[in-house]
Amino acid sequence: MALVTSGRVTNGDRKWLERAVALAWRARERGDHPFGALLVTPHGGVVEALNSVITGADPTGHAETNLVRLAGKTDRATRSAGVLYTSTEPCAMCAGAIYWSGIGRVVFALSEQGLADMVADEEGVPPLRLPSREVFARGGRPIVVDGPVGLVSATAVHEGFWG
Repeated sequence: MALVTSGRVTNGDRKWLERAVALAWRARERGDHPFGALLVTPHGGVVEALNSVITGADPTGHAETNLVRLAGKTDRATRSAGVLYTSTEPCAMCAGAIYWSGIGRVVFALSEQGLADMVADEEGVPPLRLPSREVFARGGRPIVVDGPVGLVSATAVHEGFWG
């Protein structure tokens, strides 16, 4: 099993999660699904991404996959030592992209189950209920996963969107 849970979420982690939620609000305001993600590198660099499923007419345009594409321009060692913060737990597709990118730690606010409780379906398709930890656990390298982190803002960004 390649999954590690540190169990330690710092105030700094919470600050970055709030930034991810702010990015989710930006995505929602421009007409996309309300998800945001960012990668903080060990040298203090920050790469940010929004969901672009609607505006990009791309069903793979999730915040995390968009982030992985952008972060792919950095070297693997930087990605491995970086932390990906996301407003909502990565879906199975995004977890696979994160795994293949080499990112070393993922911190998320709203859980996959918490989102599923609010979303009956997306454009007629029921959610794929597969927690990211289950995806990461099938891999051959460790990924530290911390979450869910209870932020009221992470739930609020979804309220009224999916109905």
